[in-house]
Amino acid sequence: MYGICNLSIVPLRAAPSDSSEMVSQILFGEFFTILEQQKYWSKIRLASDDFEGFIDHKQFEKISEDLYQKLVLDAPVYSGEFVDFITDATNNLLTIPIGSRLPFFADHHFFINSKKYNYQGKVFSNKMAKSEIIRNAFTFLNAPFLWGGKTPFGIDCSGFTQMVYKICGYKLLRDAKQQAKQGEVLSFIEESEPGDLAFFDNDEGEIIHVGIILKDYHIIHAHGKVRIDTLDHSGIFNHDLQTHTHKLRVIKKII
Repeated sequence: MYGICNLSIVPLRAAPSDSSEMVSQILFGEFFTILEQQKYWSKIRLASDDFEGFIDHKQFEKISEDLYQKLVLDAPVYSGEFVDFITDATNNLLTIPIGSRLPFFADHHFFINSKKYNYQGKVFSNKMAKSEIIRNAFTFLNAPFLWGGKTPFGIDCSGFTQMVYKICGYKLLRDAKQQAKQGEVLSFIEESEPGDLAFFDNDEGEIIHVGIILKDYHIIHAHGKVRIDTLDHSGIFNHDLQTHTHKLRVIKKII
């Protein structure tokens, strides 16, 4: 069985309960495999990054296997406005955040099952130059930190890096420790370019944080909010707190 998100932002939870931890979010147009069905909840696996969790039955629409396979092959088109709206055939409005998927998009229209939608805003549809990663990262500047979040209204560190890379046409996995396994290792900060990723660990050596490297030894990352701090060989130096907040583990070149 398969499904697609037909609402703007839906929580993906660790367990089948509204009070369970939100481990991620599903944005409009994201589709998935239904692994298990319960009375009110379904355990799903997202097609985009294989991330798993539980979603309320009332917050998605089922699709056929044939449509799922067509979506897999469909070149992704994402909404490019900070926030915008779509309309259906009866002019009902639905707001969508940046990075929402617009299935089979053409001439400002797209479809989910037999339902036709209209979207007039900017879209992202191709792989961008590495410099565009930085430009799009600034779209999220000052977004509040939200565990499991993936939008400018609340985002976590790996959700931030994943979404920026996504709208630029590149695929990252969901969690920082998963993203740290992607790409090519760089030995020194001096070898890095703006757009590369820096990962940080805790005292046990577990990767717990990630950010996007900027020029001149700076980094943009989600810590309290999406912010810019100094990056050095020790880690992230927060000028507001006048201390290092994260310990550098590894730098990776993804593109």
